Amino acid sequence: MIMGRKAIRTLALGTAMLALFAFIEPGAAPVFAASEIKAVVNKTAITSGDIAKRAAFMRLRRQKGDIGKLAKEEMVDEVLKRQEIARLGMSVSTADVDKAFERFAASNKLSAAQMTSILNQSGVGAEHFKAYLAVQMSWPRLVNARYGAKSKLSNQDIVTRLLENKQKPVTTEYFLKQVIFVVPESKRNAITGKRKSEAEASRSKFPGCDGAMEFAKNYLDVSIRNLGRVMAPELPPEWKPLIEKASGGTTGTRVTEKGVEYLAICNQREVSDDVAAEVVFRAEDVGKAENQDDPNSKKFLDELRSKAQIVYR
Repeated sequence: MIMGRKAIRTLALGTAMLALFAFIEPGAAPVFAASEIKAVVNKTAITSGDIAKRAAFMRLRRQKGDIGKLAKEEMVDEVLKRQEIARLGMSVSTADVDKAFERFAASNKLSAAQMTSILNQSGVGAEHFKAYLAVQMSWPRLVNARYGAKSKLSNQDIVTRLLENKQKPVTTEYFLKQVIFVVPESKRNAITGKRKSEAEASRSKFPGCDGAMEFAKNYLDVSIRNLGRVMAPELPPEWKPLIEKASGGTTGTRVTEKGVEYLAICNQREVSDDVAAEVVFRAEDVGKAENQDDPNSKKFLDELRSKAQIVYR
């Protein structure tokens, strides 16, 4: 590895486009004083340690201005985003973040271990950087879900992209049904564990999508929803790893705001047509607005701020 200051070019990581930084001279990790609470966002504390790590990260990004103040505000924004991502269950998976981290390291001719060492030496820390990545990768999905996808790609756009790629992209097409073991909000704490056990046990008895409605009649408060055709790039991030690992025609279960759920995979196949091409190309474009002044992202964040209880100390 080349030591010293090394400029890093801008890279696309998964669904996030990140303006990256220059490496600092390796050395001992900065020593921070004991953490104190500097802000509370909807009962979530932001400590001086959190702010110090973000300030170190901003310096690596060559941020200008009052770094301490900017770091605190960026952390407040990030906590608001993280809370909303968690509330809606739309976070990318830990595996997705780890893969993005590895791609980032590899693109700079580093191993993940070397990247971790550099981040730790800089005072940022690998876990802080991964937490940042997770929000950067998840937030555009919320904005997109809230305000709608960008306008449909035109035929000319698709043709241009196809010419650039030489051939149509291939993706997996799924036909899905959603099985929900309903848990009323008032009974969430009392029966969720029992319902999860019921849902898990029912998977081996699931007769296939054609018999789903009759199957549901054998259980109390079970709902079946037809999700129809879904392309792999359109899979919700919280379901994607479960669908990819599915066996026996059903995914593992998830506890959600509705109850305990799993998905039945009615059919899946590899497709390469104009619809698939548009979906793949659009997925490649998701998150590019992170480096731009996205009015919907700002509007959403401003709304979260207006409703939040934020206390500075």
